[in-house]
Amino acid sequence: MHSPSLRSKHSFLSWQGWMAALLALTLWSGAVQAAAPQSPDALVKEVSTDVIESAKADKSIQAGDLQKVIGLVDTKVMPHVNFQRMTISTVGSRNWNAASEEQKKRLLEEYKVLLMRTYAGALTLVKDQTVQVSPLRSAATDNEVVVRTKVRGGGEPVQLDYRLEKADQGWKIYDVNVSGFWLTEQFRNSWAQEINANGLDGLIANLAKRNKTAASAPAKG
Repeated sequence: MHSPSLRSKHSFLSWQGWMAALLALTLWSGAVQAAAPQSPDALVKEVSTDVIESAKADKSIQAGDLQKVIGLVDTKVMPHVNFQRMTISTVGSRNWNAASEEQKKRLLEEYKVLLMRTYAGALTLVKDQTVQVSPLRSAATDNEVVVRTKVRGGGEPVQLDYRLEKADQGWKIYDVNVSGFWLTEQFRNSWAQEINANGLDGLIANLAKRNKTAASAPAKG
């Protein structure tokens, strides 16, 4: 027959065991939920809403400060973008593969600035709008999808659509449609002409010049 103290010790150890098991189950459940991939339309809705709510809350952005909008895009949107794929799609695989590592680095840098500025231009129109995400038309097995959205509010709605691919880290954006124009397609022809005329270095120099000129323009206020 066990003594009272032994029974109490046994009960305490059992209680510890149950608590440890419960904690382990809770942590495992949370890990499973965290590992569950977010759907592409849910990702776009979350990111778009976050950007727009941040824009509406910032007085500088409301006053038309493009630099502040670009900073917002860089922080909120770019982490969800497969930017290298966007660049290769625009410049072409042949030109990308022929480029040096330094040329690739410069091209990525200048194109990122250009894309952020183009995307941010649409966001400067945001005042009291909300994001409407259209129903996603895709199969569960699709690895690439198009998520269509409209930023609705006062005036004409702003169309912002996204092409996404399924990656190991979740869904990633690889093209953006601003008011009816896919950015990679919009720049592809002009880039090809620039490369044919002046080579890849000429394209990079032209992008850098355009970005520098745009950055030196006074902010609206």
